Amino acid sequence: MRRQRLRTIGCGLALLAAVGGAPSPACAQDAQYLGPRGVPAHAFPSPGRPVADIVSPTRSQEAKRDTNDESGQIVRLMGIKRGMTVGDIGAGSGYHALRLARVVGRSGTVIAQDVKKEYLAQLTEHIGRQNIQNVRLALGEPHDPRLPPGSLDAAILVHMYHEVAHPYAFLHNLAPALKTGARVGIVDLDKPISGHGTPPDLLRCELSAVGYHEAAFHRLAGDAGYLAIFEAPPAVRRKRPGEIIPCRAKAN
Repeated sequence: MRRQRLRTIGCGLALLAAVGGAPSPACAQDAQYLGPRGVPAHAFPSPGRPVADIVSPTRSQEAKRDTNDESGQIVRLMGIKRGMTVGDIGAGSGYHALRLARVVGRSGTVIAQDVKKEYLAQLTEHIGRQNIQNVRLALGEPHDPRLPPGSLDAAILVHMYHEVAHPYAFLHNLAPALKTGARVGIVDLDKPISGHGTPPDLLRCELSAVGYHEAAFHRLAGDAGYLAIFEAPPAVRRKRPGEIIPCRAKAN
């Protein structure tokens, strides 16, 4: 078990160091989840609204989130099951990634993606300590999650959408990573961007601008906010960067 833990930590750190290069063959199972670069940010319009700073790898204390069954609500409402490959986009401390690992089981995989190398390094240590073998890491970019085409059965973005610096580019580059029929679940607070939330109408507008279709909207129990579920557009319906008309937030 100790050898597996050390290999997990080593592979995670090797993957982080290998961005832009080639990781060791022993870590190929991690590296396969770092996909080719997508369309650059400058090809897309500005969101024309504030973007919240990334201030912490976690939203609140784990015990409080467990009491509210935050992860369980997301799993049930999104229909996440054993054997799936699920992307935890903006994984931070890995609160959801570690819990999803138990849900998808040994036949499934959780891709913990983030733009903060230090967050993924910390998550690598958690994975090693708990001997979790079905969580992989992906170091993305602010405009691009860097995930391979057709790799995900589902993706969640939990309390991080308001921190996405280039939302139109990010959503456009995320879409190819989703399998046919896959859904994206976005959890956020119904608050202004400046208050580290995203008003639901603004969220709908921005995803619609890229071609996403809203499938469901749920108010979560406790203080978790809402869960908006979207279907990603297939390639034939995906808006090209020059076709995207940005939304204008009235008050944020």
